[in-house]
Amino acid sequence: MSQWKNFAKGFVKENPVFVLLLGLCPALGVTSTAINGMAMGLATLFVLLMSNMVVSLIKNFIPEKVRIPSFIVVIATFVTVVDLVMAGYAPAVHEQLGLFIPLIVVNCIVLGRAEAFASRKSFMSSMIDGLGMGLGFTFALTLLGSVREILGSLSIFGFKFMEGDGILVFILPPGAFIALGYLIALMNKFKKA
Repeated sequence: MSQWKNFAKGFVKENPVFVLLLGLCPALGVTSTAINGMAMGLATLFVLLMSNMVVSLIKNFIPEKVRIPSFIVVIATFVTVVDLVMAGYAPAVHEQLGLFIPLIVVNCIVLGRAEAFASRKSFMSSMIDGLGMGLGFTFALTLLGSVREILGSLSIFGFKFMEGDGILVFILPPGAFIALGYLIALMNKFKKA
């Protein structure tokens, strides 16, 4: 039962973006639309889940001196899989996300969970933790992308729901900071209530 508490932590208590403020580079860089946010979140979810599971399985075979480089190789393997699959099956989204896909390798959420959690816990706990943190990250990026797209383009997931132009600043990089600031404030308000 305590394993499932780790799953829920990724959404609210320890949300990587809204609470821990980790992974802000892709959160601010690619979330100009809800689709981009969701795609980046799902790519990170896959890498986080798979790397947590593999690290938990091989942790006893890795010498202490090469632990972190070994984790990076495992993570890079799954990032390569995501990059190639996305390039082959979703080239438009792959082009939009661009450099941010390979940067998942150095995303502090993925490496941090491999080091702090998966290298010390069981396979099942590591899998549940990876799933919870990954879904929390996906939720945060999709929400941030949705808010920016609604306010900046008057559309959601590419579907225009109102004629006219939105507030341009929300599509631009400063809009990411503004939207993220307000979403963090809302999350803090709900956590205190």
